[in-house]
Order: sequence, then structure tokens, then C-alpha cells
Amino acid sequence: MAGKVVFAAELVHRGSLIKDRLCERRMHRRNRRNRKTRYRKPRFLNRTRCEKWLAPSLKSRVHNIHTWVERFCKLANVQALSMELVRFDTQQMENPEIRGVEYQQGTLAGYEVREYLLEKFNRRCVYCGAKNVPLQIEHIHPRSAGGTNRVSNLALACEKCNRAKGNLPVEVFLKNRPALLQQIKARAKAPLKDAAAINATRWDLFRTLKNTGLSLEVGSGGLTKYNRCSRQLPKTHWIDAACVGRSTPMVLSLGDTKPLIIEAAGHGNRQMCRPDKHGFARGHRKQIKSYFGFQTGDMAMAKVSSGKKAGTYFGKVVVRASGSFGLKTTEGIVDGLHHRFFRKAFSADGYMYAN
Repeated sequence: MAGKVVFAAELVHRGSLIKDRLCERRMHRRNRRNRKTRYRKPRFLNRTRCEKWLAPSLKSRVHNIHTWVERFCKLANVQALSMELVRFDTQQMENPEIRGVEYQQGTLAGYEVREYLLEKFNRRCVYCGAKNVPLQIEHIHPRSAGGTNRVSNLALACEKCNRAKGNLPVEVFLKNRPALLQQIKARAKAPLKDAAAINATRWDLFRTLKNTGLSLEVGSGGLTKYNRCSRQLPKTHWIDAACVGRSTPMVLSLGDTKPLIIEAAGHGNRQMCRPDKHGFARGHRKQIKSYFGFQTGDMAMAKVSSGKKAGTYFGKVVVRASGSFGLKTTEGIVDGLHHRFFRKAFSADGYMYAN
């Protein structure tokens, strides 16, 4: 059985941005209450949440995926979906020697931990930075000196560096490279934030996709990597998506497919009062969002015929009432362009696109 990839895209979420904005809103709200309602009674016990509540930064991941599933269903005759219903056992990742865990045995043994390390260290040797070479799992603090198999003690090294380090402690091996030593130690102790986000959203996403009425297939992360490696395909997120589940064709033709990068950007800022860096109000936004037929977030092309900024630009419009717009492109922000130079490509839909 053979299959051909006709379209690919990678979706970038904005969970961290939502979290930062919620924290900023909470700070402003508390400052306002301290200024205006100093003796207000505490109301921390009158908030209730539904049983399957998710934080907004996590819920946005589910909404983004659901949005694009619905869009693809309108454009193509989609019959089935494949989802990687993976659960990262963070305790098992911290200590792979825990008893009673059977999933590390068999064909997929060690795939989950190794895949996590590859993502964590950007598929490079931590000592020499070599890329596109066979990498080996290496103990930062050697086992012979009391090191453990916890994921915080594991790193990736090429064969040359692994042999050179041997059973030396990393402090001895990198005594002449203190900056690299601190970098490796900091990265090794990085939290499992992404794994926790996937664990929290996986069942909510499963229920959301199930409610679409389409046939839904699920698979593990280890199976995805096994499918990709057995077909000798390179590691990218969109190729992993084509290798999810047991329905992956034995021969997968990628052709000249290039993924479309879709970045969740939101639908603007609803905050009407603009605060300064101390949280005090310094002005209010106008309720008008559209100027000269454009609004912030629209994708447009600007053709400037003369002047210092002559050229053709494409990106996201930032409108102003004066008519002097800005344009966020992949190469940076171009500011001070008159609205007459702009031609709208499509209206804002909450996402940004790039090849």
C-alpha cells in the first residue's frame, strides 16, 4: 500500500502568550482593587469550575486544532482522522528503572525517552554540536560514579565525544569550557512543561475530534517514530503527522511538499484601558477597529514605488487612524507606510502564515 502527501502544515500554538496576558490582567486587576476597594471582602470561595476544566492556555490548543479540522473538512472530502494519543509518563521519564512498567519492552523499547531527548537537545551532540550524525544516549554524571538513569541525567552525544568522555564526570570533562558546562546543566534540568501540556489536553482533544463524526484512529508517540524510522523518513513535525497510527502506508511519497507554517495570533486585544509599566491607566483605546478598509491582523501586500522604503512587502497589517500603517513581515516590521500602497490579500482570521 502506498500513499502520497498532497498538503502539509505545522500549527504553532500561543499558549505561553495567553498565560502571560492573563497574569498581566490579574496584576492590573489586583492593583485596581487595592486602589479603589481597599476594604473589599475576600471572594476567593465563590468561583466554581466545571469537571473537565482546562486552563485557557491549554484550551486554546484544542480550539486551534478543531478550527483547522473543520476548515479542511470544508475544502476536502475528509473521511478519517489520525491522532497521536500519547501520554508522557513523567515519572517513568525521570526514572526508567521503575518496576511494573511494561511499555519499554518489545519493538518500541526506549522510543519515548529517546524521542524526548532528541527534542530537548535539538538533535545535536551536547559537547561538540554535531548534527545529522548518529547520536548516543550518554549519562552526564556517569553510572560508575553513582549516576542514575533519570532523564535529567541523560544527554545526547556523538560516538567520538561519548568515547572521549568515558566515565569522567562532566565537570572534569568540560573543566576548560565552563560556559558549555553551565548550559548543559541548565538544559538537563529543564522542566517537562510540553509533556505536561500534552497530558492535560489529550483526552479533551480526543473528545473534540470524536464529536466531528469522522472515523478517528489513535496511536502512541513510539509507534509514530517507529513508522517514520522504518520508512527512512527525516524527522519533522509534519512528517510525524503523516506517520501517526497503524494506517500509515508502507510507502509514503512526500514529493516536493513544503509545509505551511500556521501560527495562532489571536483576534486582537480586548483591553480597552492602556496601562503604563506601573499598572496605572494612561489612556483608552478607541472602539473603532477598522480604518480605510483595513484592520489589524489583515494579511496584505504593500507596493511602495519610491522613497527609502521602496519595494514589495507582504505580511500582517497594523492599522492607525492617521493612515500610516505598519506591516509585520517574516523579515521584521516595516513601519510608516501609507494606506494607499496596501492591497488586502485576506481578512484577519486569528492566524499568521509563512512558508
